Amino acid sequence: MASITKVLHCSIPRNAHPLTIQSPPWPSMSSQQQLWTAPAKEEAPPPPPPPPPEFLCPITLDLMQDPVAAPTGITYDRAAIETWLFSGGQRTCPVTHGDLSAGDFVPNHTLRRLIQDWYATNRCCSSVDRVPATPEEAAVAELEGATRAGDAERCAAAARGVRRLAWRAAEQNRRRGLESAGAARALAAAFTFFAATADDAAAATDDVLDVVLAALVLVMPMDEAAILAVGSSSASVARLVAVAANGDLHRRLQAVVVIREIISLSAYRDTTTDLSANAEAIAEVLVKTIRDGICQPATRACLVTAYHLACTGGESAAARLAAAGVVTVLVELLVDADRSTAEKALAALDAALAASGDGRARARADALAMPVLVKKMFCVSDAATALVVSVLLRICKKCPGDGEECPGDCASASARNARETAMAARRHAIVEALQLGALQKVLLLLQVGCSGETKENAAELLRLMVRYQGREECCVDAMDLRGIKRDTTAILTG
Repeated sequence: MASITKVLHCSIPRNAHPLTIQSPPWPSMSSQQQLWTAPAKEEAPPPPPPPPPEFLCPITLDLMQDPVAAPTGITYDRAAIETWLFSGGQRTCPVTHGDLSAGDFVPNHTLRRLIQDWYATNRCCSSVDRVPATPEEAAVAELEGATRAGDAERCAAAARGVRRLAWRAAEQNRRRGLESAGAARALAAAFTFFAATADDAAAATDDVLDVVLAALVLVMPMDEAAILAVGSSSASVARLVAVAANGDLHRRLQAVVVIREIISLSAYRDTTTDLSANAEAIAEVLVKTIRDGICQPATRACLVTAYHLACTGGESAAARLAAAGVVTVLVELLVDADRSTAEKALAALDAALAASGDGRARARADALAMPVLVKKMFCVSDAATALVVSVLLRICKKCPGDGEECPGDCASASARNARETAMAARRHAIVEALQLGALQKVLLLLQVGCSGETKENAAELLRLMVRYQGREECCVDAMDLRGIKRDTTAILTG
């Protein structure tokens, strides 16, 4: 036992602690394994970048989801500023203390896109939640998805959502949000798709077309792409014509408004809209709507449409309007129309008579046309005066296509009779204008002064009437001159 203790004491160095044993100078197997297998320490990830201060709402100091610009120059998140105004009962800007109301905000789409781009770049290392889409963008995306899927019920529900947003946009001045989201294009695409696949027995298709049409009118004005989407489809135009002719009052108004947009665009730009398949039906439904007088907006929409159709559709379109009875309807409308309606009716009548000999013949044969036109010369506005002079000249002047030309020296008796009838109708119109005091009114117009084109038309009309002067007595009602200045009225009545 003593020998063992002696050996142990001899093996321990003198400077070592008796209870410790030094490690050998070479590493042990376990330490070598730890040396080769221990992974390198990873660097800590950088802290997430804070959002730029321009992206933060001054009220909540959070990233803005729907930035809107106030007239005071400060941009807020819509939810925060609306809570400030409605729930807090405030009426001033939180930053500038200027007057503020809920209808003064304008969506800042540029800033919103910048916020979305910043999030897309920093979402891997940022703790900020995803910037959600606006309600308008979400509703339009749902509508587009339903259209692609061909699901009528889902599309109708999505269109109702867009319609609700459109109503809210009209109240809160948020139309720009719907425009930037492409609501009009999405609705037009849906209407075109389901009109082309419509089945008379499918109630769901009829429902989705009605809902889409109602929403489409609420997002007016339609952009060019939306108008072309509807106007380039014969099925869509036919559906609009059918609704305008047989729908209830609200749907008839909606249909004629969309038809107006299609015809107006084709009048100013070379478009791919082909209305030849529905041209006659369009003319008939325009005249029917004006005759029925369902409401002033519908009447005015039809007047604008008839004007553009007669101007750009050529003689064929004007002849269709005349055959549908547009001359008689417009003359009757002028009797008690207000200023705006009267001007539009006179413009449509002038365009129809300019392009159609049949229209001029119908105007000469209408017993109410000349009395109404002469009476309205100074009773509406300066624009209406110029239009009345133009219409009277078209009725009284010999124009190509009136039937007074007789090729082949009128060899047949029927041709001679037709020529004599046309000439007699024109002469009768001139004499009737003289009887109603048109000569004195034209003289007064030339003395008072008018624009160059109107002055030329008045002078030519005067030359036509002077030939028949003295055959009939002329009478002028002083009330017909209430649109002329008082000092010039004495020229005729004094």
